Amino acid sequence: MTNSAYQEIRNIVGPKGVVEKKLNQEKYLTEWRGYWRGSCDLIVRPNSVHDVSSIVKICNNQSIPITPQAGNTGLVGGGVPSGGIVLSLDRMDKILNVNASNSTLTCESGTILKNVQAAADSADRIFPLSLASEESCLIGGNLATNAGGVHVVRYGNMRDLVVGLEVVLPNGKIWNGLRSLKKDNTGYDLKHLFIGSEGTLGIITRCILKLFPKPQQISTAFVAAKSIEKIIKLFLKFSKFAGETLSVFEYMNSFSVEIATNSIKGNRYPFSDFYPNFVLVELTSSNQNNELALTMESILSDAIADGTILNAVLAKSIEQRSNFWRIRETIPEAQNFKGASIKNDISVPISNVQKFIEEADKATSQIVPNIRHISFGHIGDGNIHYNLSQPKNMEKSAYLENRNVLVETINDIVQKLEGSFSAEHGIGLLKKNELTRYRSNEEVELMKMLKRMLDPRKIMNPGKLL
Repeated sequence: MTNSAYQEIRNIVGPKGVVEKKLNQEKYLTEWRGYWRGSCDLIVRPNSVHDVSSIVKICNNQSIPITPQAGNTGLVGGGVPSGGIVLSLDRMDKILNVNASNSTLTCESGTILKNVQAAADSADRIFPLSLASEESCLIGGNLATNAGGVHVVRYGNMRDLVVGLEVVLPNGKIWNGLRSLKKDNTGYDLKHLFIGSEGTLGIITRCILKLFPKPQQISTAFVAAKSIEKIIKLFLKFSKFAGETLSVFEYMNSFSVEIATNSIKGNRYPFSDFYPNFVLVELTSSNQNNELALTMESILSDAIADGTILNAVLAKSIEQRSNFWRIRETIPEAQNFKGASIKNDISVPISNVQKFIEEADKATSQIVPNIRHISFGHIGDGNIHYNLSQPKNMEKSAYLENRNVLVETINDIVQKLEGSFSAEHGIGLLKKNELTRYRSNEEVELMKMLKRMLDPRKIMNPGKLL
């Protein structure tokens, strides 16, 4: 970038809005797991939408690339810069309004997800998005990647949790779509262009989020089953008899539970015997008169009686419920103790989950004998984190040489079963080739047309997604 542009941007944001020290720059340049390291001419931290607008106008006029960045907790390299500027939203972190009557919360896009949850709680509401990175990820990043999480089965993805957006367009103009209306049928719903666009079409600066009644009852169970077929049968039982109170239905295969309970201090295995498959089930209700514990017990008793499940433990205390959740949430951490891991974030129709896992387990074992399968995830919406750990007696480097063929094999099975190779992590740098391989020419070209129309100078997050 030119020296004049550099000085203009510095003047807009002031000394606190520029990251000068190299030590402080690393977290903006490096993907948090260390898989990618980028470079840029300037790291800038604006403090308002007008700052963002002014900066983007300068960059657009001089064709300076912009990498919008939220919490930098993504898993596909979407926030890694390649030249130009990093525009971090981490100073734009204000919660502007909580409206209990409308059940909405308005905030800036640099707000930490955990803080949004806390603000909703203070108004006797919940914001249901829940992620492993919720103490550090920012709402803008959640929006830009259409984040999912453990409550999608009841509340939907981030796309379903938004009422309105404010966006700075690639030419620097501000689109104000901050309308807290449940019904607004006036043409195209423009906010959906930017949700899931990974910062390639504009910079989300503010949003209005949906809030929901706080649960007055919670019933949680850890369930064991013989097969995926039985787990799908159990899901259908809960869908029928628990209805909208079904909030969580999280699948874990035997190896994922084994490593989470054996490798992570404080986690306690819930059963005396070991089983092939597990599910964490949670029912919630805002109605105090809804007897959730009785509903849970009735469904599980029936499932044991007809052979759908092998065993189940109901949480009788907050501590026991917390233990069930820690097992599920610490599976990714526990993988680190088992060597190199090749991770896949896929989704298939729920009716095809069993077929996917069976075919993928068989195919990957043929490519790398004794490979270890770690399958877990949001089976209630067909999203499986299908991860592969290196065999015990194989070197890390030798194992990782198989990454491309393993991922391609898995994605081919997903495609055959009418699924998606990226359920909730996005495309970023990691999956650009998959996008062109598994999506039609018409679909990819339509995305490119939108990109060309909104960002003709190609300054917004270049090299990502497309």
